[in-house]
Amino acid sequence: MLERAARHSSVLASRHAAQLQTPALLRGVKAASLRTRSVVPHPPPSQTVKPILEPLYVSLTQPLKRNKSDPSPKENIVVLDPTVFNHPIRRDILHLCVIHHLDSLRQGSANTKTRGEVRGSGIKIRRQKGSGRARLGDAQSPMLVGGGVAFGPKPRDFSTKLPRKVIEMGMRVALSVKMKEQKLGVVTSLAWPNGKTKHLAQKIDALGMRKTLFVTGEERVPAGLERAIGNIDMVKLITTDKLNVYEMLKWQRMVLDVKAVEYLERTLRKDVPLAPVPLVS
Repeated sequence: MLERAARHSSVLASRHAAQLQTPALLRGVKAASLRTRSVVPHPPPSQTVKPILEPLYVSLTQPLKRNKSDPSPKENIVVLDPTVFNHPIRRDILHLCVIHHLDSLRQGSANTKTRGEVRGSGIKIRRQKGSGRARLGDAQSPMLVGGGVAFGPKPRDFSTKLPRKVIEMGMRVALSVKMKEQKLGVVTSLAWPNGKTKHLAQKIDALGMRKTLFVTGEERVPAGLERAIGNIDMVKLITTDKLNVYEMLKWQRMVLDVKAVEYLERTLRKDVPLAPVPLVS
């Protein structure tokens, strides 16, 4: 028994001594590792940012009326922002934007009269018992012809809310869809010298621009073009502030002027490094 107790006490003493020596060893290792880490130099920070996305290049479209100062469509191209015109296609976002727009167009003016709004007396038609017929109240009951409507429609607001960032993403996706389908054209301007519908219709047919949506970046549509294009079938002219996802998807082709492209890139672009290239080159 005495030998077993002595052996046990010696084991405990050796363990205690090991525990006392371990922190010192760890401290020495930690200090050595810190000294070795501090010796390694850090690389200097980069002063330049490489472009992540490459811009898109599109040929100029033949304008409705070319001025002498306008660049030649065959020799010049347009540089587009890829964050606006090359966005990943999201059909779910397009669906949300289209439903949001169509909901805002609903009038919600349907109205029916309840039994309390129908004209007539509130007297009971016949006595409750004794006639042998069904019991009835007043003549405005929904069960009777000419009575009120139960659970009928009332004026309401059908418009729905959609976050602004989702709408902006829908605009990028719709523009990218037109770009991928090669249904997007860019012209220098949408000017037209007079208000004659006949001459403009002949020019549109010659250029093959039926079923086309023309978008201008001007604050107001030119008076001559607005008057001439108003009576032409299968074409429409709007400004950029009235452009939405539904209009872009509705029309088969879309033509923008340079100011419209600048407006869309200014309002929809993302802060991604791009190569500095002029818009028209």
